[in-house]
Amino acid sequence: MKIKPLGDKLVVKPISAEEKTAGGIVLPDTAKEKPQKGEVLAVGSGRILDNGARVPMEVKEGDKVLYSKYGGTEIKIDDEDVLILNERDVHAIL
Repeated sequence: MKIKPLGDKLVVKPISAEEKTAGGIVLPDTAKEKPQKGEVLAVGSGRILDNGARVPMEVKEGDKVLYSKYGGTEIKIDDEDVLILNERDVHAIL
């Protein structure tokens, strides 16, 4: 994938939700919740502070992360659905 996010942005590939419930019921697409877990594919260089100093990103490529349910911008790259998120939309590294 040839994409380089800028600043404090990162590219995340959502990890799809479970197809079945614990009881074995198959869920249709309309009943599935939007994924909140994903794998980081690319990261920017970090946020620039008012004094010009750059704050490095806390996440790195390959990290599994939890992010805001409706955060980011969905795009398609190489027939793959990905999200571009701000680092502040990431809540935790798994």
